[in-house]
Amino acid sequence: MPINAPDIVAQDIEFAGEASKIFAHFAYPRQMNGPQPGLIVVHENQGLTDHIKDVCRRAARAGFVAIAPDLLSRQGGIQQFPDAAMRTAAYGRTNQTDRRIDLISALDYLKFSPLCQFDRIGATGFCAGGQNVWDLAVNLEELAAVVPFYGPPPPIEEVQRLQAPMLAIYAERDRALTTRMAPVLTELLARQKRFGFLVYEGVGHAFHNDTGAAYNATAACEAWAQAMTFCNKWLRAPRA
Repeated sequence: MPINAPDIVAQDIEFAGEASKIFAHFAYPRQMNGPQPGLIVVHENQGLTDHIKDVCRRAARAGFVAIAPDLLSRQGGIQQFPDAAMRTAAYGRTNQTDRRIDLISALDYLKFSPLCQFDRIGATGFCAGGQNVWDLAVNLEELAAVVPFYGPPPPIEEVQRLQAPMLAIYAERDRALTTRMAPVLTELLARQKRFGFLVYEGVGHAFHNDTGAAYNATAACEAWAQAMTFCNKWLRAPRA
């Protein structure tokens, strides 16, 4: 989706984080009847690529106030790393605690935006971003919905801390990762957590990324539709 699509407003932004300024992409519907739910979009292991900016804009088209932070910001941002190998290496120098802190800063940016409903914010992420969404979900109670795409789950003893409704999306041919979900699902069931689990047949890891070799258009479109339906269900649910 182009950045100048007529139905959304999208722009690159910077805001203060705990350790550095954080670069991000920010997008929201052009026509809104008051503040709308928010969605954090978490990138893969190469920083804030054009693809993830595009996904952020898709979230805006779906009606959300969306932010996609660059978790390479502490190293100067993705712009400091001109090729994929350098970006992957830069991501490898990050750590889970710092990534969580920077994602919480992005959450705070949404919470204090007049465009966003501060208590109706969710998160979705892909690959390494899915792992970061899992980490947020078991360490942060205030998220209202989470959708990790094929992200490594946290240690089983942390899964019980999940509070937000979760839709976990995985790939049948991504067997090394998808099979790791079996004990996680058992734990979620035992703890009576609110969750869904989708495995897409015949596709592999990163099937949603339309710039990569593993892209599968049918599965990607269906999975995104399911993700947005899930987010709409929980982020727009009537208040108790």
